[in-house]
Amino acid sequence: MKILFLSRATLYSNAGGDTIQIINTSEYLKKMGITADVRLTNEKINYPDYDLIHFFNITRPADILYHVKKSRKPYVVSTIFVDYKEYEKKISGGLRKIIFRFLSPDTIEYLKVLVRSLVNNEKIITPFYILQGHKRSVQKVISGSSLLLPNSENEYVRLVERYKVEKAYKIIPNGINTALFSSRPQISSKENDLVICVARIEPLKNQLNLIRALNNTGFRLLIIGLPARNHNSYYTKCKLAAGEKVTFIGYLSQEKLIAYYERAKVHVLPSWFETTGLSSLEAAAMGCNIVITDKGDTREYFENYAFYCEPDSPESIYEAIKKASAGTYNEEFRNKILTKYTWQEAANKTLVAYREITGTQ
Repeated sequence: MKILFLSRATLYSNAGGDTIQIINTSEYLKKMGITADVRLTNEKINYPDYDLIHFFNITRPADILYHVKKSRKPYVVSTIFVDYKEYEKKISGGLRKIIFRFLSPDTIEYLKVLVRSLVNNEKIITPFYILQGHKRSVQKVISGSSLLLPNSENEYVRLVERYKVEKAYKIIPNGINTALFSSRPQISSKENDLVICVARIEPLKNQLNLIRALNNTGFRLLIIGLPARNHNSYYTKCKLAAGEKVTFIGYLSQEKLIAYYERAKVHVLPSWFETTGLSSLEAAAMGCNIVITDKGDTREYFENYAFYCEPDSPESIYEAIKKASAGTYNEEFRNKILTKYTWQEAANKTLVAYREITGTQ
């Protein structure tokens, strides 16, 4: 079986959780004898080489619709459906805040695509998107798919609530690389005052409020990641706000993250929205207590094993971190991750979905 993985043109230049999901899923499928080639939507593709196309990020329907029309191949979509509604309303300022207060989320997404085409040269390659808009484009992608592959039940529910189109689906969990993140550090190696945050630096991930929460406290904060494209001004704000116990590490490979996961008592993602929070899963498998937002689908993954915070409240973030630092690590959660949330498990379930569509074994 030959599968074409197609994703956004900035998959590597502006890497995120979807980058990790795509790379690891394709690699584990290859170990199972499946050809899974990762290509970008701005590349020229020889479609007849493949039995099926696997798209990612339903919030980028213009890219998807172009290749659907050109290829005439059956396709599945890993939806990775992030809802920016609350984030845009609360974080935006000035004219942007006024605009976002009165426009629908899909109109906002449409405008953002137009801006990206002008600023980042991310070309809109399908006329349907320009003429019909974001909402109808997403609905068309859903309707034409053979199967949707959300990362959680809650993600699928949110998608149907927004777009009013139901479609056959299978839950494909996000996961960790057990070859890297399965070792259990000794409790004595944990530093109770050390907090880490592994994520792109951008308003959605909310590092600025995290810094404000931990400034002038007994905690040391390591922020690991690079500023997202078009968010250098936010990165500057974070650096200016940071106290003496805040350190910016920059990008680290997953191999190099291990040492930090081993040392830190707490990993925190106080985001305005998370479908999962991959770095939180990795950190939890390495013995970190987790502080995370409940905005999005996180409770389906983290249940009562995590400490939850409100992203707009530095006080709430601080209190959650304080509790996580003092709390005992729950070994049950680690066992759950190693059983249910691995890239091998994700690849197994993805292959079942492919076989259902293609009728092959």
